Amino acid sequence: MSTYPDIETLHKHLAQCRRCAEAGFRIESTPVVSGKQSARLMVIGQAPGIDAFAPNPRPFGGDSGARLFRWMARVGWSEEEFREKFYITAVTKCFPGSDPKSNGDRVPTVTERRLCRPWLDAELALIQPEVILPVGRLAINLFYPPKLKLIEVIGDHKVDEQGRIIVPLPHPSGASRWFNEPRNVARLELALYRLKLLKEQLDL
Repeated sequence: MSTYPDIETLHKHLAQCRRCAEAGFRIESTPVVSGKQSARLMVIGQAPGIDAFAPNPRPFGGDSGARLFRWMARVGWSEEEFREKFYITAVTKCFPGSDPKSNGDRVPTVTERRLCRPWLDAELALIQPEVILPVGRLAINLFYPPKLKLIEVIGDHKVDEQGRIIVPLPHPSGASRWFNEPRNVARLELALYRLKLLKEQLDL
């Protein structure tokens, strides 16, 4: 049960969150989530990207989002329809900054994930989605054992203890080497096929 009466109230409190900053982490944006409480499907990403600095930030608003929505178009949803109907959030809600050791974004620490977890739990309690798409390793690990490799879970789907259907997807980063392997691409194709079947069966 959520401690917030509705998703709008949760969003107002989330926008004022200072947990990570007070713990000493340099957080480079305000929280970025979107969607309505009536959503039947929830996307859980890893963390907002650099596009969180845009005048009107929204989840998956950059290059990774463009790739994700190309996948969703193959399932049968336009980006506009997808954003209108479903809820999009992440393991951590703020852009964590760039990784000084690479060209990508910094991976949120275990502590940051722990500090942010109550927000995700509250979102799940309020929305009660029928289908969850965890996108990327950090989100997938919320529902699958961390020891499993991506190729062992992408293309799979399961029903968790709350009766929610979990369909994991790889992170759509253009820098990911995971997509260089034909067998990995085949697993993605299977995941999108399963998602298309669910769309038809559940009238999503």
